[in-house]
Amino acid sequence: MSLARPGHTRKDPAPRRSGRKSATAKNATAKKTQRRTSYGHRTDLLESMLRVRRFEERCVELYSATKIRGFVHLYIGEEAVAVGVNEALTPEDAIVATYREHGHALARGITAEAVMAEMYGRTTGCSGGRGGSMHLFDASRRFYGGNAIVAGGLPLAAGLALADRMREQDRVTCCFFGDGAFAEGEFHETANLAALWGLPLLLVCENNLYAMGTALERHEAQTDLAMRAASYGMVAWAVDGMDVEAVEQAARRAAEAIRAGAGPHFLELRTYRFRAHSMYDPDRYRDKAEVERWKGQDPINRLLDRMREDGDPVDETLAGMERRIAAEVDHAVEAAEQAPEEPVEHLLHHVTSAPAEVS
Repeated sequence: MSLARPGHTRKDPAPRRSGRKSATAKNATAKKTQRRTSYGHRTDLLESMLRVRRFEERCVELYSATKIRGFVHLYIGEEAVAVGVNEALTPEDAIVATYREHGHALARGITAEAVMAEMYGRTTGCSGGRGGSMHLFDASRRFYGGNAIVAGGLPLAAGLALADRMREQDRVTCCFFGDGAFAEGEFHETANLAALWGLPLLLVCENNLYAMGTALERHEAQTDLAMRAASYGMVAWAVDGMDVEAVEQAARRAAEAIRAGAGPHFLELRTYRFRAHSMYDPDRYRDKAEVERWKGQDPINRLLDRMREDGDPVDETLAGMERRIAAEVDHAVEAAEQAPEEPVEHLLHHVTSAPAEVS
C-alpha cells in the first residue's frame, strides 16, 4: 500500500501564484506557531512544578522552625506527576489524593495562601485549619482531599465516579495513591468494581519504590504494578514519572479514553521522592547513592534541559518566574502567620449535630 499522499503524485503541479505563500513557507509558519504554543505550554508546566518545589522547600524551613507541626510528607521529586496529570483534567473532573498531597492541591489551582494557612492550622486554610498537611480539601475545585489512610481514597474515588456515571455526567475521577496501596484490600476491591461497572475512573499509582520505609520488592512479589492492574480487565501501562510531558501525554490519552466510555484506566507513574517519607523519618532504609542517582532525573531539570536543547528561550524567563513564585510563597507565609486560629468555642463545630427537637 502506497503511503504517498495524492498531492505528491500529480504530474503537472499548478504554478505557484505570486503573493501567496508556498507550501514550504506555510509549513515553516505552522511549525513556528506550534513551537511558540509548545514553548508557552512548557513554561506553564515548568512554573507549576517550580511552585510546588519552592512551596515544599519553604515548608521544610517552617517545620524546622516549629511554625508547622504534626506530620508533613513532602512531594519534592514527584512534581511531574501532579502537574502532568492535572494538565489532562478539566475543572469538572474530581481528584482524590493521598497524604502527600501538597503538590496535587497546588497543581489543581488551590492557592499557596490557602494551603499554607492550612499547614499552620489557621481558619483561612482550605480546610478551615482542621485538616492540616494531610487533609487538604476544596469542594469548589472538586478536590476531595488528602487521606491519611493508605489506599483510603480509592473507595471514595469509586463512589464519586459511580455517582457521575449514574447522573450521566461527562466527568473523570482521578485517584492518586502510592505503591504501598497494592498491599491493601481497598485497591483490589476498587479495581475490581471499577472494571466490572465500567466506571469513569483514572487510577494513578505514584510508584516511588517505597511504601514508607519498605522497598517495593520487599512487599510485592510481582513488582510490575501496571501488569497486575491489567489483570482486572482495565487498560494499564507504566510511564516515566520524572518526565512531565510524558506524564501529561499518558494522562490525556487515558482521560480521553475514559470519557469515550472505555472504562477505568490505570497509570503506573514511576517516580521518586528526594526527601524521606515524612519530616519525622530519619531515612535510614535508602542508600544515599540511590537517592543521588534519582536526583539526576530531577523532573524540573529534565524539562529545563529539553527546552534549552530545543532552543526555547527559557533562561530569559526563568529568573522572573522564580521571583514571582518566591513572592507568592512569601505572601502565603505572611498571610498564614497573621490569620486567626479557630476559637476553642468552635471545638465541636462540624463534629456533632445540633440536638433534634422532639415534639
